[in-house]
Amino acid sequence: MNQVKRLISRNAVPLLFGIVCLLGVYFAKMPGQFLLMEIVKRMARNSFLVLSLIIPVAAGMGLNFGIVLGALAGQIALILSTHWEWAGIGGLLLTALLATPLAVLFGFLAGMLLNKAKGREMITGMVMGFFANGLYQFVFLFLVGTVIPFDNPRLRISTSPGLRNTIDLSRIKGTLDGIWEVRYGFTKFPMVTFLVIAVLALAIWAFFRTKLGQEFRAVGQDRHIAGVSGINVDRNRILAIVISTVLAAWGQLIFLQNIGTLNTYNSHEQVGTFAIAALLIGGATVTKATIGQALMGTFLFHLLFAVSPNAGQTIFGSAQVGEYFRVFVAYGIIAISLALHAWQSKSLARASLEEDLSS
Repeated sequence: MNQVKRLISRNAVPLLFGIVCLLGVYFAKMPGQFLLMEIVKRMARNSFLVLSLIIPVAAGMGLNFGIVLGALAGQIALILSTHWEWAGIGGLLLTALLATPLAVLFGFLAGMLLNKAKGREMITGMVMGFFANGLYQFVFLFLVGTVIPFDNPRLRISTSPGLRNTIDLSRIKGTLDGIWEVRYGFTKFPMVTFLVIAVLALAIWAFFRTKLGQEFRAVGQDRHIAGVSGINVDRNRILAIVISTVLAAWGQLIFLQNIGTLNTYNSHEQVGTFAIAALLIGGATVTKATIGQALMGTFLFHLLFAVSPNAGQTIFGSAQVGEYFRVFVAYGIIAISLALHAWQSKSLARASLEEDLSS
């Protein structure tokens, strides 16, 4: 009985959202084939991005809101590749290659900043994302076409400086997804995309069995003891953020080639929020996240996203209620998880203090 209670308490969040999702599926009354198609598409789009969050959590840096910088690196490379008319799977691979040094640079700068804000990494990462977004918009809305020469009429706003709000990615749309697709009814399973996600999951699993991966875990458990043991704590923290940022850049490219359209100024804005919410819904915490939790959370979060408008229409007579509900869930689960983490940290500190006083 105690084991059951521990299991339920340990998995309370995914169990709760599993129940909410089942209720949503019941009230949405969506055809099974359509629901399957939506889940397959969303899992293919988003799983890589959610997996990119795991390494910083293990390194003790919490939830990396700074993956927005990786998404921006991917989008900058994508804008350039569209301008140069790269196409097909070769164009997508070259775009990923172009995004990588940008993501490494952004990740290195972010890691250096987060090392100056130890213990406050998450709020620092969030503010850093807002700053990077503002800088990105300043460059591509005001500097492109004035300070930066850029005369492509398909990308430029015709009456003023800056890029168009929407950029057509037809040259690379579905290039990864379409290599090998398995059909079930009218649902297409992008097998190569899922294979790439599986390779990343396997690589993360193998990474934590290397010496560097063990060092990351040691830093995440206790920075002071890791430093005394001879581990370069700051270097490992920077490296964790660099890896996460590069993976986020590639994940954003996978996401956008699936969509086929780039919303120049807001495609990246919710990347961090939704990926983190999905990770937390899977049962992860600020200090521990696994591959299984990332994939389970992605499934539950996007199942809820798929059914909530129809469920809102059925229950309240308005699909807009479902839209508000899923945004509420995204922010609410992050707020609850951070509050629980703060409460647990205080409880552990109090218990440690009482133990020291009693001895």
